Amino acid sequence: MAATALDKSVPEILPPVLEPAAEQPPLFDGTIRLYTAYRCPFAQRVWITRNYKGLQDKIKIIPLNLDSRPAWYGEKVYPTNKVPSLEHNGKIIGESLDLIKYLDSNFEGPSLFPDDAAKKEFAEELFAYTDTFNKIVFTSFKGDPAKEAGPAFDYLENALHKFDVAPFLLGQFSLVDIAYIPFVERFHVFLSEVFKYDITAGRPKLAAWIEEINNIAAYKQTKLDPKEIVEIFKKRFLAQ
Repeated sequence: MAATALDKSVPEILPPVLEPAAEQPPLFDGTIRLYTAYRCPFAQRVWITRNYKGLQDKIKIIPLNLDSRPAWYGEKVYPTNKVPSLEHNGKIIGESLDLIKYLDSNFEGPSLFPDDAAKKEFAEELFAYTDTFNKIVFTSFKGDPAKEAGPAFDYLENALHKFDVAPFLLGQFSLVDIAYIPFVERFHVFLSEVFKYDITAGRPKLAAWIEEINNIAAYKQTKLDPKEIVEIFKKRFLAQ
């Protein structure tokens, strides 16, 4: 079945970002809370998963301002002071890749992980490469992205040939696509706008993958304004 048909997300009015002086929500009162930041690609992974599985009414979003988090978040909720984190069953769970797997295993909604052994094995290989992928591309901003980031995008292009039944990394929309798309979304916009480098040129599978994921409402709801991406990345990576 098509990924769009399985998508259980519904339109949602997002809560405003909490200011530093905002009061802390009650902790462990039975409400399941996702502490997130609308600008954070790691947090976006969990947000997409929540939406796709139809958990918008079940998991409440608590959006934080990464530039000025409320003190209670690091002191009383999640000592690493990072997002995302999930408050569930009397505990706080963090780390985005762990969290998307946790949501898929512990909540209802369409499964986002395959049963097939070969696909499971490839999925773990792709999860393991995510940090390397991001590091290669981020580092390229200081040099020649077309040359230096090219191998990372070639890796994805080649991976998309492995299970060639649908334009997704495992041949079906999965947690692996969710792990990569927040970063590819940002890289695609920033590299095109600032370096005039089109990551999809000569990579038809990557182009089709991006296009297909852009049809999924659960993802579309989480996308950043491209202008905001450019502004954030310029400030972070190109400021002298």
